[in-house]
Parts: sequence; C-alpha cells; structure tokens
Amino acid sequence: MAEPEAPQAAPTHDAAYAHCGEMLRAQDRDRFLATLFAPEAERRHLWALYAFSQEIARVREVVREALPGEMRLQWWREVIEGLGRGDVSGHPVALAICATLEAKSLPRGALLNLIDARTFDLYDDPMPTLNDLEGYAGETASILIQLGAQILTGRAQPAVAEAAGHAGVAIALTGLMRAFPFHAARGQCYLPLDMLRAQGIGREEAVGGIPSPALAKVFSELRAVAAGHVRAAVQGLGDVPRDALPVFLPLALVPGDLKALARVSDPFKTVAGTPPFLRLWTIWRAARRARAGRPLVKPPAA
Repeated sequence: MAEPEAPQAAPTHDAAYAHCGEMLRAQDRDRFLATLFAPEAERRHLWALYAFSQEIARVREVVREALPGEMRLQWWREVIEGLGRGDVSGHPVALAICATLEAKSLPRGALLNLIDARTFDLYDDPMPTLNDLEGYAGETASILIQLGAQILTGRAQPAVAEAAGHAGVAIALTGLMRAFPFHAARGQCYLPLDMLRAQGIGREEAVGGIPSPALAKVFSELRAVAAGHVRAAVQGLGDVPRDALPVFLPLALVPGDLKALARVSDPFKTVAGTPPFLRLWTIWRAARRARAGRPLVKPPAA
C-alpha cells in the first residue's frame, strides 16, 4: 500500500505535534484559533486530531483519479487500525494521531468512519439527499467536536454528543456553501439532489456555472437548515461541561458566514464569509462569553 509523501527524517513526538499545529494554522485557521483557548497541555492532541482530519480531507486535492485516492485512504485506515504502525515514524501527522489515540483512549472506529465518509469526496456523484448530507457532516465535522471534547474532559458524554451533532452539521454545511465555487469548478456536487430536484434542476445545473433563481432557492433552504442546527446546538450547549467549550468555538462564526452567504448573487464566483480579521475577534468574544457562563453564540433568528 503506497504511503502518502512524508519527510525523510523521522520526527520526534514533539516535532510531530508541532508540525500538526503549523499545518492547522495554514489550512484550518478557524479551528487553530479555537485551540488557543484550550489548556496548553491538551492543544497538541487537538492539533493531531484536526491535522488528521485535514490529511483525509485534502486527498482529493493531491490525486487526479479516484483509485489513488482510495489507496491513500486505505493507508490511513491501516494506520488507525494499527496495521501500519511500523510505517508511521516518518509521517508526522500519522505519528501524532497514533500517539493521541493511545494517550486519550479515543475510539478508533470514529476515525475509521470519518475516512469512510470522505470516500465521497473522491467522486463527482451528487449528494443524494439532505439526510445524507447531514450524515456526512456528522461523521466528518461533528465527530471532531465530540472527540475534541473527550480530549478536554477525559470522557465521552451524551450531552456533548447531542450538541456536537448539531454544531458539526451547522459548521460543515456552512463551510460547504462557502467552498461551493471550488467544488463546482471541479464538478463536485454537495448540494442534495432531492433539494435540487424539488426546484426543477439537477446536478448539471448545480455545477454548470450559471446562477439561477432555482439554485438560489436551494442555497436559501440550505442556509435555513444550517441556522436550525445552530439554534439546536446553542440550546444543547447548556448541558455541556465548560471544559469542553473550546472545541465548539468555531460555531460562533456560522451566523456571520450565513449572513454573508445570503448576500451572494453569483455562488459560482464568490467565496463569502466573515472577513479574516473579524474571525479571530469573533472566536475571542465567544470564548469570553463561554467563560462567563453565557451562550457562546447568538443563534440566528428563526
């Protein structure tokens, strides 16, 4: 099984975790900023978890065909299952996530499910239904919040799972809408086919590069779904231990991103969202609110 490219020198655990942090800073700044509000001793484990997710998410970016992508995902499955333990010393993210899995007793099955869900990214098939899209979001984004909370609190908790489920779906749906220009340009369609058909269009129109009232209606409905998940997440956060709240901080960015998306006239050309200089301030303010025992985000209006 071919291993993804890796540095020649075998990193130490400290160097591997540092690599994950720098990778996260460059590729997923929202989550990186949120980790700065977690206890310093636990940040490295959050970096490893999130960097692992980034490695899986970027497979489509580094392969031209689905088969090499499937091979890369299989290599990661073997790493998580422990079958590739002898081959991870030269790959800092693999080394770090294996160390974190052991140190924090995280369930390997959850990461295997994440890998399986990301197989969808390798192909250009449309997302069949809204329910499928929410399931995909749950296994790729919600699970990161759940596992991150387990890292911070030392245990899995039902209240965290409920809030994480809604928060992850809200974050993922909003992120997919923001990334729509990139996905459409390469023929990927995350917009649910059942929602498209309800407006009389299909996959071809969804990635065809021409805005339409029907497509705008699908985006409007999807924004409403994301906003509903924000409201449900905020309601559930009241039962979440305060120690776990740093992993929920990216949720605070969703309302602003949804407002920006609502102003987009051409979704094929515009990457909308809260401006970069405001994202840090929004996360900082949410962290202060959480520490004060207040809701970390004001939910969107129904």
